[in-house]
Amino acid sequence: MIRMNVNRILPLMLLLVLFASCSRKYKVEGVSSVTSLDGKMLYLKTLRDGQWVAIDSAEVVHGLFSTSGPSDSVMMVTLYMNDEAIMPLVLENGKIEVSISNSQLTAKGTPLNNALYEFIEKRNALELKIEELERKEARMVLDGAALEDVHEQLTQEGEALVKEMNDYIKEFISTNYENVLGPSVFMMMCSTLPYPVMTPQVEDIIRTAPQSFKNTPLVREFIDKAKENMKLIEEHRRMEESGH
Repeated sequence: MIRMNVNRILPLMLLLVLFASCSRKYKVEGVSSVTSLDGKMLYLKTLRDGQWVAIDSAEVVHGLFSTSGPSDSVMMVTLYMNDEAIMPLVLENGKIEVSISNSQLTAKGTPLNNALYEFIEKRNALELKIEELERKEARMVLDGAALEDVHEQLTQEGEALVKEMNDYIKEFISTNYENVLGPSVFMMMCSTLPYPVMTPQVEDIIRTAPQSFKNTPLVREFIDKAKENMKLIEEHRRMEESGH
């Protein structure tokens, strides 16, 4: 029987673990056609305890910038110039190719960044379709269509597009409940609200969410505040009704 020498194998196993962890790195390679960024420092910042903390930086030289570091865990960050947020990124193992122009911002090359920017692109396309409805209304009226008919048709089209976008956002978040994209896109969606509140869309997402998603610090904070606000709104409504 061949005996394994544990004293020899253990250091070897530890060495393999060390090599594996050392090999996990993110590399951000960026290109910018925005001339005002040349010579500026860009910062990768993450949100910690309510504060944006810089974890890496790169200088834009002749429209190019790059930076790299260890990728022990997947992290959601935002690319900043000074205090101005430019775009979200996922720091994960692999090469992340960033492109900045006046008309488009993209990050690709790693699985989560690919998924994030595919989502952003589709959501933006749906938003443009919704905005286009106003111009469509004006064109149809100028072409002689009855205003009432136009309004009815475009109201239905608008409701269908809003439903399509809400369904798409929910599907994306639920697909990514267990990684950084789910909570991050949920918070992006909630940031459009005037204050934390439990809208039907928010309730729909929370209803099917696993506990790990609901326990994400920012999500948990939003839900707690939203529930408090819902109680205040309900109390205010009851007081108004009792006063009549």
